[in-house]
Amino acid sequence: MDFSLTQDQQNIRDAVLKHCSQFTDEYWLERDRDGVFPGEFHQSMAEAGWLGIAMPEEFGGAGLGICEAALMMQAVAESGGGMTAASSIHGPVFSMQPVALFGTDEQKQRMIPPVLSGEDRICFAVTEPNTGLDTTKLKTRAEKRDGGYLLNGEKIWISVAQVANKMMILARTTPLEEVKRKTDGLSLFFTDLDRSKIEVRVIHKMGRHAVDSNMLFISDLWVPEEDRIGNEGDGFKIILHGLNPERVLLGAEAVGLGRVAIQRAARYARERVVFDRPIGMNQGIQHPLAKCWAQVEAANLMVMKAANLFDKGQECGVEANAGKYLAAEAGFEACHTAMLTLGGMGYAQEYHIERYLREILIPRIAPVSPHMILNFLAEKVLELPKSY
Repeated sequence: MDFSLTQDQQNIRDAVLKHCSQFTDEYWLERDRDGVFPGEFHQSMAEAGWLGIAMPEEFGGAGLGICEAALMMQAVAESGGGMTAASSIHGPVFSMQPVALFGTDEQKQRMIPPVLSGEDRICFAVTEPNTGLDTTKLKTRAEKRDGGYLLNGEKIWISVAQVANKMMILARTTPLEEVKRKTDGLSLFFTDLDRSKIEVRVIHKMGRHAVDSNMLFISDLWVPEEDRIGNEGDGFKIILHGLNPERVLLGAEAVGLGRVAIQRAARYARERVVFDRPIGMNQGIQHPLAKCWAQVEAANLMVMKAANLFDKGQECGVEANAGKYLAAEAGFEACHTAMLTLGGMGYAQEYHIERYLREILIPRIAPVSPHMILNFLAEKVLELPKSY
């Protein structure tokens, strides 16, 4: 049992941190203020080959695993870019997995390389108003026509839709009342985001302003049959393959954000002098930060255990959910404690802690709430009755 990084993994971490260092704290503060998508960062990561870290080599990727992808996303968040930086490239790293696993050779060649190069920007359109995590109740319909499908419906909390030209979208191709199992009849498509058929309405939110969140209103969007991923009706089964990697990546990002918050707070505590001594000498400052460090690093072990199990092809649902839960909670406590360490200056934008605190709420909430994770763990690990 070895918990250390391999030399190649350490090289990935070091290289990503070095690459991200060219995007300063001031860059991310400006993006937070103006709400402009960090296109320069996105394109630089594409040109450096990082977007394809977990994609097959034959389609322009590096052919590495979720372990390496998690280390990369962790370093991106830890660099100071936080969830803004991570979310701007999260889609290419994670959302093309359905195409890589279930797409035809033609689809892989057509769809994956433009995303990895930065030519195409993508959004992932699954969640809908009034359905929440009950994915089987999706109401967006894809009605079969000669040569394709006609899509109508609404989606909500869709990231990057303001700047995307492609989207991965889940829609019902067979009405719920006509399927044997409620998970049947959903189909997955990767297609053009046609703004003449889709109204993209931004949701103004608390943080991560530069990576937009939106509602989509879809009216008679034509989707060619060749844009369907996998068999008709298999969409739910296809996206299930990506749920655990997504939780791993969100957990890794939360660890990265927790780490940078602790680092900033510790540096401030070493430098801030009150009553003729640095405040870091006071155990009231030391102990909360030390506790946060221990919690963040322990959470990281669960996140990486889940990533390792996934890469080995083993079941990792419990570990992926637990890792995401622990990392988000520990990351939040780290950012909150950092705010208290800086006192009034923690509330000032120039010290960046308030941005971290706003952004760490994202992995706490998405893509699944802490309450639903605890429901899942109670059922799967403790064998308690299903509560939902």
